Amino acid sequence: MSKWAAPTGVSLADCAQARLRGRYRAERRFRYCGIAAICLALGMLGVLFATILAQGLPVLTQTQIGLDVAFAPGILDPDGTGEAETLARADYRKLARNALRTVIPEASGRRDKRALAKMLSIGAEEELRDAVLADPTLVGQTKRIWLTAGADFDALNKGTIARTGAESDRRLSDKQIAWFDALDANGQVRRAFNSRFFTAGDSREPELAGVLGAVVGTLYALAITLLLAFPLGVMAAVYLEEFAPKNRWTGIVEVNINNLAAVPSIVFGLLGLAVFLNFFGLPRSAPLVGGMVLALMTLPTIIIAARASLKAVPPSIREAALGIGASPMQTVTHHVLPLAMPGILTGTIIGMARALGETAPLLMIGMVAFIADIPSRVTDPASVLPVQVFLWADAPERAFAERTAAAILVLLTVLVAMNLSAVILRKKFERRW
Repeated sequence: MSKWAAPTGVSLADCAQARLRGRYRAERRFRYCGIAAICLALGMLGVLFATILAQGLPVLTQTQIGLDVAFAPGILDPDGTGEAETLARADYRKLARNALRTVIPEASGRRDKRALAKMLSIGAEEELRDAVLADPTLVGQTKRIWLTAGADFDALNKGTIARTGAESDRRLSDKQIAWFDALDANGQVRRAFNSRFFTAGDSREPELAGVLGAVVGTLYALAITLLLAFPLGVMAAVYLEEFAPKNRWTGIVEVNINNLAAVPSIVFGLLGLAVFLNFFGLPRSAPLVGGMVLALMTLPTIIIAARASLKAVPPSIREAALGIGASPMQTVTHHVLPLAMPGILTGTIIGMARALGETAPLLMIGMVAFIADIPSRVTDPASVLPVQVFLWADAPERAFAERTAAAILVLLTVLVAMNLSAVILRKKFERRW
């Protein structure tokens, strides 16, 4: 008996209806499984973003300690010259420590004085120096200055360091916590917006570390990548798709381009190390070399996306242009390429987004070095955001954890901005036929 035959006493119509209901049930189960998979993925993504936000948002504020600093002329300007050079070389560390010991006189021993000094960041000296250089009339006066607190006291104020437990297991002693609480009770502790994180470069001290140097280095490297990979990729795609003869050699080139798109990124880093650094002698840890390495990695992706966009243009466009007397070059540049440009731009932005998140090839060319200065040229030593995240995540200080999460948020913001620009450019240049 055939499998489609109805059982005895059952009509074919009833069997067909039963099979149809079974198909509908299977379709609903498949749809529900798809919806569940999407909800699970969105839920995990939400947990990831919530975790990063919870860890990174505290970096937006920085604990400051208000001290009545006595700008003693004997320390700042013993000769009374009033010269800016003399004021810049003064011992501002002594000013800060004297102001701190005035508020907490019970810290008399050497060990207590060292523990008390950790309450202020080493950047407090720079803040006092900037205040005096901006207003030399402070010399001889006593004025309350809000100075950056040390990383451990900042974490204590934000609640990320436990106050309880064995003293040997905590980074701050009971005395240090008591001193901080006394200042807080006197209104000498506050949390202010941490503008330094967005305006400064990297630092060994967590409370002084900023992300601007990595952002500038990233923008320089991506600019070099775009200037090299986009025109070369588009020209290669136009030649292969519109002008190259279809023979064995072009087939080999196409296969190699597709293979290069799947090559691990660290291989391009090794190529950059061997060619750009060792052979050509270009500067190590420079955005110029980083951009060239990322351009090599991005080039196959742009070529493949550009070829797909060119192939999607209807042949009738080419035939119409050739039919009215346009040359093959005019057909491509005036008609085919403008219609394919939205897809080309989308593929380029996707390739650039991939380059934005790469770390391995940049580590191979030395961009893992500690760079405190903000680069002003593409040949200056610099870091990039992925490498900066790697360095901060590997740092032993607890305060770098929140800066790692904040740097990830900055990286994601740049990535979202690039994807948004791809959508805007696609809508702007898109043409319908």
